[in-house]
Amino acid sequence: MNIISTEIPDVLIFEPKVFGDSRGFFFESFNKKIFDEAVNRNVDFVQDNHSQSSKGVLRGLHYQIEPFAQGKLVRCIEGEVFDVAVDIRVSSPTYGKWVGVNLSADNHRQLWIPEGFAHGFLTLSDRAQFVYKTTNYYHPQSDRGIIWNDVTLNIDWPLIDGNQPLVSDKDRNATAFVKKDLL
Repeated sequence: MNIISTEIPDVLIFEPKVFGDSRGFFFESFNKKIFDEAVNRNVDFVQDNHSQSSKGVLRGLHYQIEPFAQGKLVRCIEGEVFDVAVDIRVSSPTYGKWVGVNLSADNHRQLWIPEGFAHGFLTLSDRAQFVYKTTNYYHPQSDRGIIWNDVTLNIDWPLIDGNQPLVSDKDRNATAFVKKDLL
């Protein structure tokens, strides 16, 4: 497993060694020992989620507040997405910064997004299937969102042909990000 650092030290890309031949391919998608060593703590995943989206669908930016915050190990098993993690930990030196990574069925990459981050993705292919492990159960009362096109965060989404993405009513009505130094 190749572990790649991002501009936010706590967000990591996991790139497996893929063994392929004329029959197809094989790779180890998760190894707890390697993962825990890379993130420098013991992580217990309690829930797996799976979504399917069509081209131009944007899901997020979602997070859960304490004590139900979720760490996520995300990957795209069909198609391609642009995946984004936003640091919302007020005491963090990278508070308000974001990282964007292309995840696809072809590159087999996974992104580790620890607790204290908002998360979202934009579907770039005609269809994408997205799966992820979480460190906490979904808790509806703790569910929160930041508007995908927040001007303070200024995420550089790779919009398809310059078109606005397709978002749910929940995501369209999400709140703005307020930086701690603006409070």
